[in-house]
Amino acid sequence: MSRPFGNKNRRRQRGPFIRTNGKIRAREVRVIGIDGQQVGVLPTQDAIALARRHGVDLVEVAAKASPPVCRIVDYGKYCYELSKKQKEAKKHQHTNKTKEIQLRPGIDPHDFKIKAAHAIQFLCEDMKVKIILRYRGRELAHKEIGYQRVQDFIGKLDDWGTPDADPKFAGRALSAMVSPKPRNQRAENPYAGRELPPDELPDDHHDDDDHQDEPNGQNPVKIKGEKDDGQKFSNNPFSDLDKKK
Repeated sequence: MSRPFGNKNRRRQRGPFIRTNGKIRAREVRVIGIDGQQVGVLPTQDAIALARRHGVDLVEVAAKASPPVCRIVDYGKYCYELSKKQKEAKKHQHTNKTKEIQLRPGIDPHDFKIKAAHAIQFLCEDMKVKIILRYRGRELAHKEIGYQRVQDFIGKLDDWGTPDADPKFAGRALSAMVSPKPRNQRAENPYAGRELPPDELPDDHHDDDDHQDEPNGQNPVKIKGEKDDGQKFSNNPFSDLDKKK
C-alpha cells in the first residue's frame, strides 16, 4: 500500500486532482476490482472497505460517469501508470507533427546546409519532415535536377530519418516525406543546445555570404557529406538563373 489509510499529510499531487477513499463524494460508485474485472455498483463506504481488505485504495477514475467509476488499486501505482501514459501521449503528439522544408533546384550550398541542419533538428525532436521543391519557369524543362537535389537532401538526413516513399511530382512541385528513426537507431543530435540560423534566407543572398561566420560567434554549420557539396552545386545550371531573377 502506497500510504497509510487516511493520511492527511501526504503531498499534493501535480496535475489533475484525483479523489481517493474518503474524499470520494458520490454515495455509490461503479467498482473495478483489483484484478481489473467489474465488481458492480456499491455504496461508496462498502467499496472503500473492500479496498481496505485488499490493503490498497479506492481511486476515482471517471468522476463524470453516472455513477462515478472507481478502481481498487494501489494509489502510488495508479499515479505512476497515469504519468507514464501522459508522457507517451506527449511523445506521440510530437511524432504526429510535420515540419516543412522548402527547396529550390538552384539552391546554393550555404542555404542547403542550413535547411538540412534544421531538418535534422526536427527529426531529433521526433517530428516528420516534408520536403517540397518548387520549380519556376525554365526549371521545369530539367525536372531531373530538382529530383536529384531532393535525393541529395534526403541523403543528408540518413542517420536520423527514413523516407516514407520516393519523391513525387505534383504540378510544379516535387515532395517527399521523411520520418524520424526510433531513438535507439538514430545518431545523436549534432545541434543539441545550439541556435541555428533561420532556414528561410533573404532572396538577395549571394555566394559571397557563404563563408561568413554564423551569428553569436558559432562555427559554420557542418553536416554529413559536406565536403562534396561544392562540386555538386558548381554543376547546377539553375544557379545563374536564380541570381538573374
